[in-house]
Amino acid sequence: MSALLPEIQDSAIARVNPVAKLAVAVFLSVTLLLSIDVVSASVALLLVGILLFWSGLDARQFWMRTAPLWLAAPFAGLTTVLYGEDSGAVLFEWGLISVTEGSLTLGLSITLRVLAIGLPSIVLFATTDPTDLADGLAQVLRLPARFVLGGLAGVRMIGLFLDDWRALGQARRARGVGDSHALVRLGTQAFALLVLAIRRGSKLATAMEAKGFGSDIARTWARPSRFGVAEVVLIGIGIGIAGVSVAAAVYAGTWSFILDRS
Repeated sequence: MSALLPEIQDSAIARVNPVAKLAVAVFLSVTLLLSIDVVSASVALLLVGILLFWSGLDARQFWMRTAPLWLAAPFAGLTTVLYGEDSGAVLFEWGLISVTEGSLTLGLSITLRVLAIGLPSIVLFATTDPTDLADGLAQVLRLPARFVLGGLAGVRMIGLFLDDWRALGQARRARGVGDSHALVRLGTQAFALLVLAIRRGSKLATAMEAKGFGSDIARTWARPSRFGVAEVVLIGIGIGIAGVSVAAAVYAGTWSFILDRS
């Protein structure tokens, strides 16, 4: 049974093998990390934005899942503008803070690059069922079954941890111990959740071992993980986006290989 919502499960990207999505995310990330310039990041972000229309996420789901990224990207850019490498004309200076034309361009490049790398990664894996990903890692990439199944079990526990956190907070308030200082309450509740997680992990490990998940015998899989035309097309699109963004930056003369900057 899929953990995805029906409207996401039926989307074009959700039906693609998760291994192909992982390959696209890794390839785009590595390519965009090779240079820090505005053009390549802008082109990649534009093309990725067009691709996201086929993700199946509605506007609310998209903004809810990517909200941390929209907050982190401008912050990273602002930090670079204020404290990054100075070059060109000085636009503003006060104490340790200096804003120059070079740092402003660099900050904009960092902001766009964080968005261009983060958005496809978040959306691609928002359309991926953890069980499908585990099947792909084990059957397509041939990763060890013990590692894959252990990771899958951990991912499946995230939802339970969220429920446990809410239950712990409600229980502490019911006992009258949840009104202390925010940092104290966070620390004590986090420690209680850690103890609960360790106990649950031990029980889960024992149960999985009892059911033969730790055996050295080759496993069979309930659902075959196929890698076909759709997966090749998606990887091709990812390579195309990376290639076009690099070509645009080279043509515009803004390409700056990251190793050359050092």
